[in-house]
Amino acid sequence: MAGGIVLATTSDVNAIEAPVTWKAYLICAFASFGGIFFGYDSGYINGVNGSKVFIQIIEGPTATALTGPHQSLIVSILSAGTFFGAIIAGDCAELIGRRITIIIGCLIYMTGVILQIASHGLGLLVAGRLIAGLGVGFESAIVILYMSEICPRKVRGALVAGYQFAITIGLLLASIVDYFTENRPDTGSYRIPIGIQFVFGMVLGIGLIFLPESPRYFVKRGKIEKAREALSRLRGQPGTSEYIETELSEIIANEEYERALIPTSGWISGWANCFKGSLWKSNSNLRKTILGTSLQMMQQWTGINFIFYYSTPFLQSTGAISNTFLISLIFNLIDTVCTPISFYTMEKFGRRVLLIWGAFGMLACQFIIAIVGVTVGFNKTHTIGTGPTATTVADNTAAVNAQIAFIAIYIFFFAASWGPGAWIVIGEIFPLPIRARGVALSTASNWLWNTIIAVITPYMVNQDEGNLKSAVFFIWGGLCTAAFIYSYFLVPETKGLSLEQVDKMMEETTPRTSSKWVPHETFASQINASHGKLDEKVIMDVERKASVF
Repeated sequence: MAGGIVLATTSDVNAIEAPVTWKAYLICAFASFGGIFFGYDSGYINGVNGSKVFIQIIEGPTATALTGPHQSLIVSILSAGTFFGAIIAGDCAELIGRRITIIIGCLIYMTGVILQIASHGLGLLVAGRLIAGLGVGFESAIVILYMSEICPRKVRGALVAGYQFAITIGLLLASIVDYFTENRPDTGSYRIPIGIQFVFGMVLGIGLIFLPESPRYFVKRGKIEKAREALSRLRGQPGTSEYIETELSEIIANEEYERALIPTSGWISGWANCFKGSLWKSNSNLRKTILGTSLQMMQQWTGINFIFYYSTPFLQSTGAISNTFLISLIFNLIDTVCTPISFYTMEKFGRRVLLIWGAFGMLACQFIIAIVGVTVGFNKTHTIGTGPTATTVADNTAAVNAQIAFIAIYIFFFAASWGPGAWIVIGEIFPLPIRARGVALSTASNWLWNTIIAVITPYMVNQDEGNLKSAVFFIWGGLCTAAFIYSYFLVPETKGLSLEQVDKMMEETTPRTSSKWVPHETFASQINASHGKLDEKVIMDVERKASVF
């Protein structure tokens, strides 16, 4: 039991966290390294699918391109694995902790990489990507959870945006590796891009051994002294510091408050709690779960993965681009360079504002690309030559170049808004009793829609299938319009609030009025706190009610 533990409290809503230190920055920055898994594993397949050696191994020695079904399977099977990995990881994070769950995800991921390297055909490659996907699912869900719980509130948006930045670095590295291996005459053209992933898993897995666990996980499990120790390491303050005690008191008080609202009696009720409450009440668990899962769905609906998964074969089909791998590399470079803008803007202007205007910028670009394409751009081509030497050439290269320019502008809007914003918000909106499972469900939603889009896209754009060409951008533009409307009516502003204050904000406001809300009291000041100390009975009660569910 927690006998003898008495913690300092405060009624000052601005004094519930220790000052931000470089140590906090570095710990969170390293945790965000996990995003490289997501980005690289999603990105390298774009170039590998265009490799001549790889195509001939999958389709036969005379093939010049992957068939639609094979391309769809190879790309989408990773996302299928990540969907199940994210769901499983939600339980693991509650049972054994956030940090250990991520380490296990690294081991699963590396196993999948080994199988892919060993493959010399479709079967083992698909199995390896499925297993690697499970590992990426573990990592993508729980790194966001871990970072949200350990980051200081004033810079949480910027630091969690670092996860999206790591994703873009992974995509960029994948493009660079693809660019330099595409013309290799041996299996190194696909084995080298695959094998590099092993290093990422090893670095993150080993590094996490030396990082502290989330103090909020320890509070949920009733291990108050371990929570104090973890928080001390994260904030760079001694465990007896008033900063550490007041922050820990606030976490404990919030857990006591939320536990009374969301009682859990077992594994089934733990999951059921994610779906309780009214759809029309902004702070209900059901509403938060729908918000998290639909936000990740909307991120995929923006069409960004069409660019990163299929830009190489899509651009090749126009005949207007001499080096499609280079254009794909440039797209990834823009994504990487523009994402750090969000480090500043997420904390300066807020999550809600950027999601609204980011969606508006994307929908404008998508419709311009589509209109130009179907009138004078991508869709207008002619054939030069006959037989095997025949090539497809765009009628208006300048129009195609204009489309490429607007694709680049679209990527800018995504990188500065929806790319990091969706990940930041899902890590902030769930109360502690359902946070691990809520983030897991939200991440699984991302991967579910990632899978769906990866499966259907080849059928929409392949020449022997839908062959929509530029018309596909009307679809993405329409979906970005939906994201714009969705952001305005349903996304709350969480900037500058502690995770505990976000709970209270969602209880007292609506999404459209949330940006005006300011904290007015601490949780610790509401329950059995007197003379600046948290009552020992509250601490003992939290420890007694500790649950893995």
